[in-house]
Amino acid sequence: MRYLFLWSILLWPYLQAATVLAPINQIEVDGSAKDIVLDGEWLYVGTDTGKMQRYNMQTRQFGAEVQFPDIKDFMGDTIHTRVSSLDAMDGRFVMLTDSGIGGYANIWMREGNVTQKLLSHKDKRSIVKIRFVDKEHVLFGYLSNEASLFDIANKKELYRVQLTESKFSDFALSNDHALAAFGCESGEITVIDTKTGKTIKILSGINKDNTYKVDFKNGMVSGAGQDRRGSLYTVSTGKGEYVEGSFLMYATGLSPSAKLVAFAVDEQNNIAVYKSSTLSKQYLLKGQKSTLNAIVFVDEETIVSASDDDTVMVWKLKN
Repeated sequence: MRYLFLWSILLWPYLQAATVLAPINQIEVDGSAKDIVLDGEWLYVGTDTGKMQRYNMQTRQFGAEVQFPDIKDFMGDTIHTRVSSLDAMDGRFVMLTDSGIGGYANIWMREGNVTQKLLSHKDKRSIVKIRFVDKEHVLFGYLSNEASLFDIANKKELYRVQLTESKFSDFALSNDHALAAFGCESGEITVIDTKTGKTIKILSGINKDNTYKVDFKNGMVSGAGQDRRGSLYTVSTGKGEYVEGSFLMYATGLSPSAKLVAFAVDEQNNIAVYKSSTLSKQYLLKGQKSTLNAIVFVDEETIVSASDDDTVMVWKLKN
């Protein structure tokens, strides 16, 4: 009986049932949300109807938006472009839209009421994701799993490095933007110095297939895997652990302190939130309508999630 009691104490965090939560707010956007980012109290959403929409998390009101014109697809039909990646910093915005030509991207910057094109399809760049490193430099993730640092003022790349031979999936910046973690089709996650492109660490051994999404907070990197594994690595040691899902994991997010990690865990698009130190499940977030594209922690208690539909969910973690 004594040993059974001791084992029950050790296993108690894992035996506890997770708290099931519904969203506290549902933000209706114009089209499917392809990417979301936060800058202060503003949430920015890129949609497949060619819009960059701004939503104030405090007032729950939309602000001014940017609308991109329709494009022609390879058949010559008129379709909406997609704002498939975007970022905001100190009143400056960068946005990536599809050109409809050869899989090449258009990259835009908006400041004040002025929008300018930084790169066009004529530059033949197969860029998938963009994020500010600082106000003057943008990190690019190429489909070919190349990383590139773009100088806005001079409209040129300061470096472009091949990380692996596998197809790019996603990247995420550290809290201070000094490092970035790149996920790819092989399951490896490459951590680079954003100023130089130099590889700092290879995180491997957990995901054996595509890491659809990654996040990077407070020295920890999480990966959402096609192999139904949610990985969590400590960058300094390269060591990691994982949780098992019942379906392909399409999204992940870490809280700012990295004390909590979230993964899309099942076919119902539920989000499980775990304590990072023990990987014990704390919360199960139910209500997402379709395949998840993004999970973003606003703070240690608030999560925003977006999926392939017109509703962005807001969740409050509470017992």
